[in-house]
Formats: sequence, C-alpha cells, structure tokens
Amino acid sequence: MRNATQWLFVICLPVMLLTAGIGVVANSLSFWLCDYGSEKYDVSQRLSSYGLELDNAEIERIYDGLVDYFNSGEEYISLTVVSDGRQVSLFTQEESIHFKDVKGLIWLDYWLFLGTLAYILAYAGLRLFWLKDRRRLARGLVWGGGLTLVLILAVVLLDALLGFGELWYRFHLVFFSNEFWSAQGYMLRLFPQDFFADAAVFCGLFTAVGALIIGGLGWWLKRKSL
Repeated sequence: MRNATQWLFVICLPVMLLTAGIGVVANSLSFWLCDYGSEKYDVSQRLSSYGLELDNAEIERIYDGLVDYFNSGEEYISLTVVSDGRQVSLFTQEESIHFKDVKGLIWLDYWLFLGTLAYILAYAGLRLFWLKDRRRLARGLVWGGGLTLVLILAVVLLDALLGFGELWYRFHLVFFSNEFWSAQGYMLRLFPQDFFADAAVFCGLFTAVGALIIGGLGWWLKRKSL
C-alpha cells in the first residue's frame, strides 16, 4: 500500500504539470493569437482571405468569447461579429459541435489538474506532518521530476520521427469521435496549426521547468533528511 500510494504520487506529478500548462494556454487565447501572435499567425489576413474583414479589437473579442464559453455552462457556442456593416454568425453547426467536444476536453483537463493537485498536496502533507517521512517524499519528488522529463523526451523523439502535423492528426483521431475538427469555415482560420505547435512547445517547456523545480525540491529535501 505504501509503494502504491508513492507511485501514484509520482505519476500524478507529470499529469498535474501538463494539465496546468494546457489550462494556461486555453485561458489566454487572445494573448497567444492577438498580442503575441498578431503578426506571426496573421489571423486578420487569414480571415480577410475568407471574406471576413475584422479589426484587431473584434478578433480579440472572438477569442475572449471562446474562453468565456469554455468556462461556462453553455452547451454550444454562439458568436456573431460585424463585418462591412452586417452581422455574421461566426461558426457553422459542425464547428459548434467540435467546440463542444473541445470544451469537454478542457474540462477534463481542469478535473485532472485539480484531482492530481489535491492528491499531491494530501500525500505531501501526510508525509511531512503526520508520518514525518521526508525521505520517501523526497524520493517521490525526484522520481516524479525524472519521469516527467523522460516522458517529454519521448514526445520530442516522436515529433522528430513523425512530425507535429502527423502527431496532431493522430491526436484528433484518438480524442474526437467525428471529423468536424476539419470542418470548413472560420474556425480553421482562427486557429492555424502553427499556433498549436507553439502551444505544444510552451506546454513542454512549462512541464519541463516544473519537473526541474520539483526534482530540485526533492533533492534538497533528501539532503536535509540525511
């Protein structure tokens, strides 16, 4: 039982770090795609080539509306914009269904983050304040940090072998029950693949830095326990 709870703690660490990174990206879309990536992704030009003329403020409002939808209790998203003096419904029915599926994954991410964080804090508190077992907690932190780095390296190797485009395609096949993620409309113009590639790099770096901090904390705690 003691080993099982420790290994669960070790496994929870990379899950907690990764889901935290994904949550940061999902809740800062306007920063990524408007502030940081306004020139890099050129969303305005992509929309214009598809017949939708919007200024930066209107585009930012779209991303803020998406974040609000992901964090709301609404089943389907409904966003309208004003282009050339006319009101335009932004997403097709197929795109709305896909955003519903995306919202489900985001909420799964939230629950995984909260669940793993709760277990990590409970386990650490138990080891530190009740059982007074710093050495086992330290080992768990070091192993958890190491496991996280190994998993990141495995993903990097897969990316080098297959390429991000192929990995991203296979991700959709695994996590979505339909192909509405490729529905033609404004959705694909608002979310270029380069954005997801950069978001993946951010999540990887975020997780790696967290793993180094956790591993370093474990190493320091282990030395303090000697």
